[in-house]
Amino acid sequence: MIDTLILHFDRALRTVFAPAQTIRPVPGQALPEAELSDAERRDAAALMRINHVGEICAQALYQGQALVSRDAAVKRALTRAADEETEHLAWTETRIAELGGRKSLLNPLWYGGALAIGVLAGKFGDAWNLGFLAETERQVESHLKSHLERLPEADLRSRAIVDQMAIDEIEHARLATDLGGRPLPAIVCAAMRGSSRIMTSTAYWV
Repeated sequence: MIDTLILHFDRALRTVFAPAQTIRPVPGQALPEAELSDAERRDAAALMRINHVGEICAQALYQGQALVSRDAAVKRALTRAADEETEHLAWTETRIAELGGRKSLLNPLWYGGALAIGVLAGKFGDAWNLGFLAETERQVESHLKSHLERLPEADLRSRAIVDQMAIDEIEHARLATDLGGRPLPAIVCAAMRGSSRIMTSTAYWV
C-alpha cells in the first residue's frame, strides 16, 4: 500500500508540475502556423488552457478511481486511459506555448479536487465508477466539439489537437461502457455539467 501511494504521489507531482510526454506525434505539427490576430491568439490559448485543465482533472479522476477499484481489469483500463490523457496533456501544453499562453495557475487545486471526486466515485463500486468515467468522457467530448466551433478557422494546429482528443474520449467512454459502466442518474449528470461550467469559465482567465 505504501509503495502504491508513493507511486500515485509521484504521478500527481509529475502531472501538475513536470512537462508531459507523448508517444504519438502532436496532431497538426506538420501544418503551417496560422496568421492570427492578437485577440484570436489569446482566445485560442485560453481555450487550450481549458483543455489542459480538463486533462489535469482527467489524470486525477483516473488516479482516484484506480486507487479504490476492486477489479484488476478496471484498473488496467483506467491506467490505459490515463496514459492517453497524459499525451493530451503534452499536446495542449505544447500548443499553449506555441500560442504564447500559459497554463492555469490553479492546476494543483484542480488536481486535488478531481482526485477526491475520483476516490468518491470509486467507493460506490466498479459499475458506478465506470459509469462516472463514461459520462465524464461524453461530457468532455461535447465540450471539445464546442471548442472546435469557437477556435479560429485558420488555427489548424489547435483544431487538429482538439479533434484527435475528441476521438480518444469517445473510445474511453465506449471502453468504460463495455466494461460494465452503469448510466448515471440525470441529477448526477446535471451536477457534473454544472461543475464543468465553473471550471471552464474560471480556467479561461486564471
